[in-house]
Amino acid sequence: MESVRQSIGEGMTLLAPEGPVVSGVEVVLSSTAFTPTITMPSFKSSTEHKGWPQDVGILAMEVYFPSQYVEQSELETFDGVSQGKYTIGLGQTRMGFCSDREDINSLCLTVLSRLMEKTGVGYENIGRLEVGTETIIDKSKSVKSCLMQLFEDSGNTDVEGIDTTNACYGGTAALINAINWVESSSWDGRYAVVVAGDIAVYASGPARPTGGAGAVAMLVGPHAPLIMERGVRGSHMCHVYDFYKPDLSSEYPTVDGKLSIQCYLSALDACYQTFSRKSNAFKDNPSPPMSLDQLDAVIFHSPFCKLVQKSLARLAFNDFLNTPVDRVSSKYPGLEAFREKKLEDTYFDRDVEKAFMNYSEPLFKAKTNPSLVIATQVGNMYTPSVYGGLASFISSNSVASLAGKKVAMFSYGSGLAATMFSLRVSEDTGPDSPLSKLVASLSDLGVRLDARSKVSPKLFAETMKLRQETHHKAPYTPAGIVEVLFPGTWYLTRVDEMHRRQYERRPLTAVHTMPSIAGASTNSVIKEASSVPTDLLSHQV
Repeated sequence: MESVRQSIGEGMTLLAPEGPVVSGVEVVLSSTAFTPTITMPSFKSSTEHKGWPQDVGILAMEVYFPSQYVEQSELETFDGVSQGKYTIGLGQTRMGFCSDREDINSLCLTVLSRLMEKTGVGYENIGRLEVGTETIIDKSKSVKSCLMQLFEDSGNTDVEGIDTTNACYGGTAALINAINWVESSSWDGRYAVVVAGDIAVYASGPARPTGGAGAVAMLVGPHAPLIMERGVRGSHMCHVYDFYKPDLSSEYPTVDGKLSIQCYLSALDACYQTFSRKSNAFKDNPSPPMSLDQLDAVIFHSPFCKLVQKSLARLAFNDFLNTPVDRVSSKYPGLEAFREKKLEDTYFDRDVEKAFMNYSEPLFKAKTNPSLVIATQVGNMYTPSVYGGLASFISSNSVASLAGKKVAMFSYGSGLAATMFSLRVSEDTGPDSPLSKLVASLSDLGVRLDARSKVSPKLFAETMKLRQETHHKAPYTPAGIVEVLFPGTWYLTRVDEMHRRQYERRPLTAVHTMPSIAGASTNSVIKEASSVPTDLLSHQV
Protein backbone atom coordinates (compact mmCIF):
# COMPACT_ATOMS: atom_id res chain seq x y z
CA MET A 1 0.00 0.00 0.00
CA GLU A 2 1.06 3.60 -0.47
CA SER A 3 3.08 4.95 2.42
CA VAL A 4 0.92 6.76 4.96
CA ARG A 5 3.84 8.41 6.74
CA GLN A 6 3.05 11.70 5.06
CA SER A 7 4.60 14.96 6.17
CA ILE A 8 3.01 17.24 8.71
CA GLY A 9 4.32 20.31 10.50
CA GLU A 10 7.70 21.94 10.65
CA GLY A 11 10.71 19.92 11.69
CA MET A 12 11.61 19.86 15.37
CA THR A 13 14.08 17.72 17.25
CA LEU A 14 13.49 16.15 20.65
CA LEU A 15 16.61 15.74 22.77
CA ALA A 16 17.58 12.13 23.25
CA PRO A 17 16.85 11.07 26.83
CA GLU A 18 19.44 9.84 29.24
CA GLY A 19 20.00 6.11 29.39
CA PRO A 20 20.79 3.39 26.87
CA VAL A 21 20.18 5.13 23.56
CA VAL A 22 21.88 4.46 20.27
CA SER A 23 20.79 7.58 18.42
CA GLY A 24 18.06 10.11 17.81
CA VAL A 25 17.82 10.95 14.13
CA GLU A 26 16.23 14.21 13.11
CA VAL A 27 13.55 13.99 10.43
CA VAL A 28 12.40 17.32 9.03
CA LEU A 29 8.96 17.21 7.48
CA SER A 30 7.19 19.74 5.31
CA SER A 31 4.90 22.40 6.70
CA THR A 32 1.10 22.16 6.75
CA ALA A 33 -1.65 23.76 8.80
CA PHE A 34 -1.21 21.24 11.58
CA THR A 35 1.11 21.02 14.58
CA PRO A 36 4.91 20.64 14.57
CA THR A 37 6.73 17.39 14.02
CA ILE A 38 8.66 16.05 16.98
CA THR A 39 11.42 13.58 16.23
CA MET A 40 11.70 10.92 18.91
CA PRO A 41 14.88 8.97 19.68
CA SER A 42 15.19 5.21 19.54
CA PHE A 43 15.54 3.28 22.77
CA LYS A 44 17.06 0.22 21.04
CA SER A 45 20.41 -0.75 22.48
CA SER A 46 22.61 -3.78 22.80
CA THR A 47 23.34 -2.71 26.37
CA GLU A 48 21.60 -4.91 28.92
CA HIS A 49 18.92 -2.98 30.81
CA LYS A 50 19.39 -3.17 34.57
CA GLY A 51 16.37 -2.59 36.76
CA TRP A 52 13.32 -0.65 35.71
CA PRO A 53 13.56 1.79 32.79
CA GLN A 54 13.48 5.30 34.17
CA ASP A 55 10.45 7.60 34.13
CA VAL A 56 8.14 5.42 32.05
CA GLY A 57 5.04 7.22 30.88
CA ILE A 58 3.49 9.21 28.05
CA LEU A 59 6.04 10.69 25.65
CA ALA A 60 3.63 12.21 23.12
CA MET A 61 -0.11 12.54 22.50
CA GLU A 62 -2.44 13.23 19.61
CA VAL A 63 -6.18 13.95 19.72
CA TYR A 64 -8.75 13.55 16.96
CA PHE A 65 -12.36 14.73 17.02
CA PRO A 66 -14.93 14.93 14.20
CA SER A 67 -15.03 17.95 11.93
CA GLN A 68 -18.75 18.55 12.52
CA TYR A 69 -20.66 19.58 15.63
CA VAL A 70 -24.07 20.71 16.77
CA GLU A 71 -24.67 23.56 19.23
CA GLN A 72 -26.24 22.26 22.42
CA SER A 73 -28.28 25.46 22.84
CA GLU A 74 -29.80 24.95 19.39
CA LEU A 75 -30.40 21.30 20.19
CA GLU A 76 -32.37 22.38 23.29
CA THR A 77 -34.74 24.36 21.06
CA PHE A 78 -34.96 21.59 18.47
CA ASP A 79 -35.74 18.98 21.14
CA GLY A 80 -38.32 21.22 22.81
CA VAL A 81 -36.66 21.13 26.24
CA SER A 82 -36.17 24.02 28.65
CA GLN A 83 -33.41 26.50 27.89
CA GLY A 84 -30.24 25.55 29.75
CA LYS A 85 -31.13 21.86 30.18
CA TYR A 86 -28.08 20.76 28.17
CA THR A 87 -25.84 23.81 28.44
CA ILE A 88 -26.26 24.43 32.18
CA GLY A 89 -27.74 21.19 33.50
CA LEU A 90 -25.17 19.02 31.73
CA GLY A 91 -22.49 21.66 31.29
CA GLN A 92 -22.18 20.94 27.55
CA THR A 93 -21.59 23.59 24.87
CA ARG A 94 -21.20 21.65 21.62
CA MET A 95 -21.33 18.00 20.57
CA GLY A 96 -19.15 16.43 17.90
CA PHE A 97 -20.58 13.64 15.78
CA CYS A 98 -19.66 11.38 12.88
CA SER A 99 -21.44 10.78 9.61
CA ASP A 100 -21.58 7.32 8.06
CA ARG A 101 -18.14 8.05 6.58
CA GLU A 102 -16.46 7.41 9.94
CA ASP A 103 -16.35 4.35 12.15
CA ILE A 104 -14.08 3.19 14.97
CA ASN A 105 -11.47 1.90 12.52
CA SER A 106 -11.23 5.19 10.64
CA LEU A 107 -11.03 7.25 13.85
CA CYS A 108 -8.14 5.13 15.11
CA LEU A 109 -6.39 5.12 11.73
CA THR A 110 -6.55 8.92 11.72
CA VAL A 111 -5.24 9.53 15.22
CA LEU A 112 -2.46 6.94 14.96
CA SER A 113 -1.31 8.31 11.59
CA ARG A 114 -1.15 11.82 12.99
CA LEU A 115 0.75 10.73 16.10
CA MET A 116 3.38 8.91 14.06
CA GLU A 117 3.76 11.81 11.64
CA LYS A 118 4.06 14.39 14.40
CA THR A 119 6.66 12.44 16.35
CA GLY A 120 8.68 11.19 13.39
CA VAL A 121 8.82 7.72 14.94
CA GLY A 122 9.12 4.98 12.36
CA TYR A 123 6.56 2.21 12.50
CA GLU A 124 9.43 -0.26 12.81
CA ASN A 125 10.18 1.23 16.24
CA ILE A 126 6.79 0.21 17.71
CA GLY A 127 6.80 -3.07 19.64
CA ARG A 128 3.36 -2.93 21.23
CA LEU A 129 0.08 -1.42 20.04
CA GLU A 130 -2.96 -1.50 22.34
CA VAL A 131 -6.45 -0.27 21.46
CA GLY A 132 -9.11 0.61 24.02
CA THR A 133 -12.66 0.92 22.68
CA GLU A 134 -16.26 -0.07 23.30
CA THR A 135 -17.38 0.72 19.74
CA ILE A 136 -17.58 -2.78 18.32
CA ILE A 137 -18.11 -3.34 14.58
CA ASP A 138 -16.85 -6.92 14.57
CA LYS A 139 -17.20 -9.57 17.27
CA SER A 140 -13.88 -11.19 16.36
CA LYS A 141 -11.56 -8.95 14.36
CA SER A 142 -9.82 -6.31 16.47
CA VAL A 143 -9.44 -2.63 15.62
CA LYS A 144 -5.71 -3.14 16.25
CA SER A 145 -5.56 -5.60 13.35
CA CYS A 146 -7.01 -2.91 11.07
CA LEU A 147 -4.35 -0.45 12.26
CA MET A 148 -1.64 -2.85 11.15
CA GLN A 149 -2.26 -1.56 7.62
CA LEU A 150 -0.18 1.44 8.63
CA PHE A 151 2.78 -0.81 9.42
CA GLU A 152 2.93 -2.55 6.03
CA ASP A 153 5.52 -0.29 4.41
CA SER A 154 7.83 -0.68 7.40
CA GLY A 155 7.67 -4.46 7.22
CA ASN A 156 7.08 -4.59 10.97
CA THR A 157 4.61 -7.30 11.97
CA ASP A 158 6.25 -8.00 15.34
CA VAL A 159 3.80 -5.85 17.30
CA GLU A 160 2.15 -7.18 20.46
CA GLY A 161 -1.22 -6.12 21.88
CA ILE A 162 -4.88 -6.23 20.80
CA ASP A 163 -8.14 -4.52 21.82
CA THR A 164 -9.36 -4.04 25.39
CA THR A 165 -13.07 -3.54 26.04
CA ASN A 166 -15.06 -2.50 29.11
CA ALA A 167 -17.21 0.54 28.41
CA CYS A 168 -15.16 3.73 28.91
CA TYR A 169 -12.31 2.01 30.76
CA GLY A 170 -10.59 0.24 27.86
CA GLY A 171 -8.14 3.05 27.15
CA THR A 172 -6.87 3.03 30.73
CA ALA A 173 -6.46 -0.75 30.72
CA ALA A 174 -4.52 -0.41 27.45
CA LEU A 175 -2.29 2.31 28.94
CA ILE A 176 -1.56 0.25 32.06
CA ASN A 177 -0.74 -2.75 29.85
CA ALA A 178 1.64 -0.64 27.78
CA ILE A 179 3.36 0.79 30.87
CA ASN A 180 3.68 -2.69 32.36
CA TRP A 181 5.18 -4.02 29.11
CA VAL A 182 7.89 -1.36 29.07
CA GLU A 183 8.70 -2.08 32.71
CA SER A 184 8.77 -5.87 32.23
CA SER A 185 11.19 -8.53 31.03
CA SER A 186 9.15 -8.66 27.78
CA TRP A 187 10.29 -5.19 26.72
CA ASP A 188 12.56 -5.25 23.66
CA GLY A 189 13.57 -1.60 23.73
CA ARG A 190 10.91 -0.27 21.37
CA TYR A 191 8.02 2.09 22.00
CA ALA A 192 4.46 1.17 22.89
CA VAL A 193 1.47 3.01 21.46
CA VAL A 194 -1.99 3.24 23.06
CA VAL A 195 -4.99 4.21 20.94
CA ALA A 196 -8.33 4.97 22.63
CA GLY A 197 -11.35 5.78 20.50
CA ASP A 198 -15.14 5.65 20.46
CA ILE A 199 -18.30 6.95 18.83
CA ALA A 200 -20.95 7.69 21.47
CA VAL A 201 -24.45 7.86 20.05
CA TYR A 202 -27.88 7.54 21.66
CA ALA A 203 -31.44 7.14 20.53
CA SER A 204 -33.45 10.35 20.19
CA GLY A 205 -34.49 11.54 23.62
CA PRO A 206 -32.92 12.93 26.79
CA ALA A 207 -29.73 10.84 26.51
CA ARG A 208 -28.76 12.05 23.04
CA PRO A 209 -27.06 15.33 24.12
CA THR A 210 -24.53 13.32 26.15
CA GLY A 211 -23.03 11.78 23.01
CA GLY A 212 -19.76 12.60 21.30
CA ALA A 213 -16.89 10.99 19.42
CA GLY A 214 -13.11 11.08 19.23
CA ALA A 215 -9.82 9.30 19.63
CA VAL A 216 -6.52 9.80 21.46
CA ALA A 217 -3.18 8.16 20.67
CA MET A 218 -0.30 8.07 23.16
CA LEU A 219 3.34 7.11 22.67
CA VAL A 220 4.66 5.26 25.72
CA GLY A 221 8.27 4.72 26.80
CA PRO A 222 11.03 5.75 29.23
CA HIS A 223 12.20 9.30 29.99
CA ALA A 224 8.69 10.61 29.46
CA PRO A 225 7.42 14.12 30.28
CA LEU A 226 4.28 12.55 31.84
CA ILE A 227 5.54 9.85 34.19
CA MET A 228 3.22 7.17 35.55
CA GLU A 229 3.83 7.03 39.30
CA ARG A 230 4.50 3.50 40.50
CA GLY A 231 2.64 1.68 43.22
CA VAL A 232 -0.14 4.19 43.90
CA ARG A 233 -2.92 3.12 41.55
CA GLY A 234 -6.27 2.50 43.21
CA SER A 235 -8.82 0.37 41.34
CA HIS A 236 -12.40 -0.70 41.96
CA MET A 237 -14.06 -3.52 40.00
CA CYS A 238 -17.50 -5.08 40.48
CA HIS A 239 -20.49 -6.50 38.62
CA VAL A 240 -23.40 -4.17 37.87
CA TYR A 241 -25.77 -3.37 34.99
CA ASP A 242 -25.67 0.43 34.89
CA PHE A 243 -24.80 0.93 31.19
CA TYR A 244 -24.30 -1.87 28.70
CA LYS A 245 -24.81 -2.83 25.05
CA PRO A 246 -26.47 -6.25 24.76
CA ASP A 247 -28.03 -5.55 21.33
CA LEU A 248 -25.18 -6.08 18.87
CA SER A 249 -27.39 -4.95 15.96
CA SER A 250 -27.56 -1.40 17.36
CA GLU A 251 -25.11 1.33 18.34
CA TYR A 252 -27.39 2.37 21.19
CA PRO A 253 -26.80 1.29 24.81
CA THR A 254 -29.16 0.19 27.55
CA VAL A 255 -28.87 2.62 30.46
CA ASP A 256 -30.03 2.79 34.06
CA GLY A 257 -29.27 6.48 34.50
CA LYS A 258 -29.62 6.87 38.26
CA LEU A 259 -27.73 3.65 38.96
CA SER A 260 -24.98 4.76 36.60
CA ILE A 261 -24.43 7.99 38.53
CA GLN A 262 -24.36 6.07 41.81
CA CYS A 263 -21.85 3.57 40.41
CA TYR A 264 -19.60 6.36 39.12
CA LEU A 265 -19.57 8.15 42.48
CA SER A 266 -19.16 4.99 44.56
CA ALA A 267 -16.26 3.89 42.34
CA LEU A 268 -14.73 7.34 42.74
CA ASP A 269 -14.96 7.04 46.54
CA ALA A 270 -13.39 3.58 46.53
CA CYS A 271 -10.57 4.46 44.12
CA TYR A 272 -9.73 7.68 45.97
CA GLN A 273 -9.55 5.87 49.30
CA THR A 274 -7.22 3.19 47.90
CA PHE A 275 -5.17 5.77 46.00
CA SER A 276 -4.82 7.84 49.17
CA ARG A 277 -3.83 4.84 51.28
CA LYS A 278 -1.16 3.75 48.81
CA SER A 279 0.14 7.31 48.43
CA ASN A 280 0.51 7.62 52.19
CA ALA A 281 2.39 4.31 52.32
CA PHE A 282 5.14 5.88 50.23
CA LYS A 283 5.56 8.84 52.58
CA ASP A 284 8.13 8.96 55.35
CA ASN A 285 5.53 10.78 57.41
CA PRO A 286 1.98 9.86 56.32
CA SER A 287 0.39 12.63 58.36
CA PRO A 288 -1.60 14.60 57.26
CA PRO A 289 -3.58 12.10 55.18
CA MET A 290 -3.68 12.37 51.39
CA SER A 291 -5.98 15.16 50.20
CA LEU A 292 -6.70 17.44 47.25
CA ASP A 293 -4.15 19.86 48.70
CA GLN A 294 -1.40 17.49 47.55
CA LEU A 295 -2.67 17.28 43.96
CA ASP A 296 -2.00 20.01 41.42
CA ALA A 297 -4.71 18.79 39.04
CA VAL A 298 -7.51 16.23 39.06
CA ILE A 299 -8.83 14.95 35.73
CA PHE A 300 -11.94 12.79 35.42
CA HIS A 301 -13.69 10.65 32.86
CA SER A 302 -16.36 13.08 31.65
CA PRO A 303 -19.79 11.66 30.71
CA PHE A 304 -20.93 15.29 30.96
CA CYS A 305 -19.14 18.24 32.46
CA LYS A 306 -21.51 18.92 35.34
CA LEU A 307 -20.78 15.45 36.74
CA VAL A 308 -17.08 16.27 36.71
CA GLN A 309 -17.67 19.35 38.87
CA LYS A 310 -19.77 17.27 41.24
CA SER A 311 -17.01 14.64 41.32
CA LEU A 312 -14.38 17.08 42.50
CA ALA A 313 -16.82 18.20 45.20
CA ARG A 314 -17.17 14.53 46.09
CA LEU A 315 -13.42 14.24 46.66
CA ALA A 316 -13.58 17.36 48.84
CA PHE A 317 -16.29 15.64 50.87
CA ASN A 318 -14.04 12.58 51.23
CA ASP A 319 -11.25 14.85 52.50
CA PHE A 320 -13.69 16.49 54.91
CA LEU A 321 -14.67 13.15 56.42
CA ASN A 322 -10.99 12.15 56.72
CA THR A 323 -9.97 15.37 58.46
CA PRO A 324 -9.15 15.09 62.19
CA VAL A 325 -11.97 16.41 64.36
CA ASP A 326 -9.87 19.21 65.84
CA ARG A 327 -9.18 20.66 62.38
CA VAL A 328 -12.66 20.51 60.85
CA SER A 329 -13.86 23.93 62.04
CA SER A 330 -10.80 25.78 60.79
CA LYS A 331 -10.53 24.01 57.43
CA TYR A 332 -14.25 23.61 56.67
CA PRO A 333 -16.04 26.49 58.41
CA GLY A 334 -19.82 26.19 58.32
CA LEU A 335 -19.77 22.56 57.19
CA GLU A 336 -19.46 20.89 60.58
CA ALA A 337 -23.09 19.70 60.46
CA PHE A 338 -22.20 17.23 57.70
CA ARG A 339 -19.68 15.44 59.88
CA GLU A 340 -22.08 12.60 60.74
CA LYS A 341 -22.92 11.86 57.11
CA LYS A 342 -21.77 8.58 55.53
CA LEU A 343 -20.45 8.37 51.98
CA GLU A 344 -22.83 5.59 50.93
CA ASP A 345 -25.86 7.62 52.05
CA THR A 346 -25.00 10.79 50.13
CA TYR A 347 -24.90 9.89 46.42
CA PHE A 348 -28.05 11.91 45.82
CA ASP A 349 -27.98 14.14 48.91
CA ARG A 350 -28.61 17.61 47.45
CA ASP A 351 -27.53 19.41 50.61
CA VAL A 352 -24.14 17.70 50.69
CA GLU A 353 -23.70 18.16 46.95
CA LYS A 354 -24.49 21.87 47.02
CA ALA A 355 -22.42 22.58 50.12
CA PHE A 356 -19.27 20.91 48.81
CA MET A 357 -19.66 22.21 45.28
CA ASN A 358 -19.66 25.71 46.79
CA TYR A 359 -16.69 24.89 49.02
CA SER A 360 -14.66 23.31 46.21
CA GLU A 361 -15.44 25.86 43.48
CA PRO A 362 -11.99 27.52 43.71
CA LEU A 363 -10.36 24.09 43.63
CA PHE A 364 -12.45 23.13 40.60
CA LYS A 365 -11.47 26.26 38.69
CA ALA A 366 -7.78 25.75 39.42
CA LYS A 367 -7.36 21.97 39.32
CA THR A 368 -10.07 20.56 37.03
CA ASN A 369 -11.83 23.11 34.84
CA PRO A 370 -8.84 23.50 32.45
CA SER A 371 -9.23 19.80 31.58
CA LEU A 372 -12.77 20.28 30.19
CA VAL A 373 -11.95 22.16 26.97
CA ILE A 374 -12.58 19.16 24.75
CA ALA A 375 -15.30 17.61 26.91
CA THR A 376 -17.59 20.64 26.77
CA GLN A 377 -17.03 21.22 23.05
CA VAL A 378 -17.01 17.63 21.76
CA GLY A 379 -18.97 15.67 24.36
CA ASN A 380 -18.37 12.24 25.83
CA MET A 381 -15.70 10.45 23.80
CA TYR A 382 -16.10 7.37 26.03
CA THR A 383 -12.76 5.54 26.24
CA PRO A 384 -10.54 8.53 25.32
CA SER A 385 -12.56 10.95 27.48
CA VAL A 386 -10.14 11.18 30.43
CA TYR A 387 -7.17 11.47 28.03
CA GLY A 388 -8.91 14.21 26.09
CA GLY A 389 -9.09 15.86 29.51
CA LEU A 390 -5.35 15.39 29.94
CA ALA A 391 -4.66 16.91 26.52
CA SER A 392 -6.97 19.83 27.37
CA PHE A 393 -5.16 20.41 30.65
CA ILE A 394 -1.77 20.44 28.92
CA SER A 395 -2.95 22.79 26.18
CA SER A 396 -4.34 25.18 28.81
CA ASN A 397 -0.99 25.58 30.60
CA SER A 398 2.53 26.73 29.88
CA VAL A 399 5.59 24.53 30.16
CA ALA A 400 6.69 26.41 33.29
CA SER A 401 3.31 26.05 35.00
CA LEU A 402 3.21 22.30 34.29
CA ALA A 403 6.72 21.38 35.38
CA GLY A 404 6.86 19.15 38.47
CA LYS A 405 3.07 19.00 38.88
CA LYS A 406 1.25 15.94 40.25
CA VAL A 407 -1.86 15.09 38.22
CA ALA A 408 -4.49 12.62 39.44
CA MET A 409 -6.53 10.78 36.79
CA PHE A 410 -9.86 9.02 37.40
CA SER A 411 -11.03 6.57 34.76
CA TYR A 412 -14.46 4.92 34.91
CA GLY A 413 -16.12 2.32 32.71
CA SER A 414 -19.61 1.06 33.38
CA GLY A 415 -20.18 -2.52 34.28
CA LEU A 416 -17.90 -1.66 36.14
CA ALA A 417 -14.16 -0.95 36.13
CA ALA A 418 -12.44 2.12 37.56
CA THR A 419 -8.94 3.27 38.45
CA MET A 420 -7.36 6.37 39.92
CA PHE A 421 -3.67 6.90 39.18
CA SER A 422 -1.24 9.79 39.10
CA LEU A 423 1.14 11.30 36.59
CA ARG A 424 4.19 13.29 37.59
CA VAL A 425 5.18 15.99 35.11
CA SER A 426 8.85 16.29 34.24
CA GLU A 427 10.75 19.30 35.61
CA ASP A 428 12.84 19.72 32.46
CA THR A 429 11.54 22.92 30.87
CA GLY A 430 14.28 23.48 28.32
CA PRO A 431 13.18 24.53 24.81
CA ASP A 432 14.16 21.13 23.41
CA SER A 433 12.83 19.09 26.35
CA PRO A 434 10.19 16.38 25.87
CA LEU A 435 7.77 18.46 27.97
CA SER A 436 8.22 21.52 25.78
CA LYS A 437 7.61 19.45 22.66
CA LEU A 438 4.52 17.84 24.15
CA VAL A 439 3.03 21.22 25.08
CA ALA A 440 3.83 22.62 21.63
CA SER A 441 2.19 19.65 19.90
CA LEU A 442 -1.11 20.26 21.73
CA SER A 443 -1.09 24.06 21.56
CA ASP A 444 -3.42 24.14 18.54
CA LEU A 445 -6.38 22.33 20.14
CA GLY A 446 -8.43 25.53 20.37
CA VAL A 447 -7.75 26.39 16.73
CA ARG A 448 -8.75 22.90 15.63
CA LEU A 449 -11.97 23.04 17.64
CA ASP A 450 -12.85 26.38 16.06
CA ALA A 451 -12.13 25.02 12.57
CA ARG A 452 -15.01 22.55 12.75
CA SER A 453 -18.25 22.94 10.78
CA LYS A 454 -21.44 23.73 12.66
CA VAL A 455 -24.52 21.91 11.39
CA SER A 456 -28.18 22.35 12.22
CA PRO A 457 -29.92 20.09 14.73
CA LYS A 458 -32.13 18.91 11.86
CA LEU A 459 -29.17 17.67 9.84
CA PHE A 460 -27.64 16.17 12.97
CA ALA A 461 -30.87 14.21 13.60
CA GLU A 462 -30.94 13.07 9.97
CA THR A 463 -27.35 11.89 10.26
CA MET A 464 -28.13 9.90 13.41
CA LYS A 465 -31.13 8.39 11.61
CA LEU A 466 -28.90 7.40 8.70
CA ARG A 467 -26.35 5.76 11.03
CA GLN A 468 -29.14 3.88 12.79
CA GLU A 469 -30.65 2.50 9.59
CA THR A 470 -27.37 1.51 7.96
CA HIS A 471 -25.59 0.11 11.02
CA HIS A 472 -23.93 -3.19 10.00
CA LYS A 473 -25.55 -3.00 6.57
CA ALA A 474 -23.72 -4.88 3.80
CA PRO A 475 -23.07 -4.21 1.02
CA TYR A 476 -23.13 -0.48 1.68
CA THR A 477 -21.65 2.67 0.17
CA PRO A 478 -21.56 5.61 2.64
CA ALA A 479 -23.43 8.79 1.71
CA GLY A 480 -21.61 11.33 3.91
CA ILE A 481 -19.77 14.21 2.24
CA VAL A 482 -16.03 13.62 2.28
CA GLU A 483 -15.10 17.30 1.80
CA VAL A 484 -16.28 18.28 5.28
CA LEU A 485 -13.70 15.98 6.88
CA PHE A 486 -10.43 17.44 8.13
CA PRO A 487 -7.40 17.00 5.87
CA GLY A 488 -5.60 13.78 6.75
CA THR A 489 -8.77 12.04 7.96
CA TRP A 490 -9.29 8.38 7.13
CA TYR A 491 -12.85 7.56 6.01
CA LEU A 492 -14.97 4.59 5.00
CA THR A 493 -15.46 4.15 1.25
CA ARG A 494 -17.31 0.85 1.04
CA VAL A 495 -18.56 -2.18 2.92
CA ASP A 496 -18.73 -5.16 0.57
CA GLU A 497 -21.15 -8.08 0.62
CA MET A 498 -18.85 -9.96 3.03
CA HIS A 499 -18.77 -7.00 5.47
CA ARG A 500 -15.17 -6.18 4.53
CA ARG A 501 -14.49 -2.47 5.05
CA GLN A 502 -12.37 -0.32 2.77
CA TYR A 503 -10.83 3.04 3.71
CA GLU A 504 -9.11 5.97 2.07
CA ARG A 505 -7.43 9.05 3.48
CA ARG A 506 -8.02 12.68 2.65
CA PRO A 507 -4.77 14.34 1.54
CA LEU A 508 -3.08 16.48 4.16
CA THR A 509 -3.27 19.39 1.72
CA ALA A 510 -6.99 18.95 1.04
CA VAL A 511 -9.46 21.80 1.48
CA HIS A 512 -11.78 21.54 4.49
CA THR A 513 -15.24 22.67 3.32
CA MET A 514 -17.23 24.47 6.02
CA PRO A 515 -20.17 26.50 4.64
CA SER A 516 -23.25 25.34 2.70
CA ILE A 517 -22.28 21.67 2.43
CA ALA A 518 -22.50 21.36 6.21
CA GLY A 519 -26.13 22.42 6.08
CA ALA A 520 -27.20 20.26 3.16
CA SER A 521 -29.96 17.74 3.65
CA THR A 522 -29.44 14.00 3.45
CA ASN A 523 -33.13 13.19 3.04
CA SER A 524 -32.53 11.54 -0.31
CA VAL A 525 -30.56 8.73 1.30
CA ILE A 526 -32.65 8.29 4.45
CA LYS A 527 -35.58 5.91 4.80
CA GLU A 528 -38.46 6.21 7.23
CA ALA A 529 -37.08 5.91 10.77
CA SER A 530 -37.85 2.73 12.64
CA SER A 531 -39.24 2.93 16.15
CA VAL A 532 -36.57 3.35 18.83
CA PRO A 533 -36.89 3.77 22.61
CA THR A 534 -36.70 7.36 23.84
CA ASP A 535 -36.82 6.89 27.58
CA LEU A 536 -33.08 6.82 28.29
CA LEU A 537 -32.10 9.11 31.13
CA SER A 538 -29.67 11.90 30.28
CA HIS A 539 -27.58 11.23 33.38
CA GLN A 540 -25.90 8.06 32.21
CA VAL A 541 -22.18 7.43 32.49
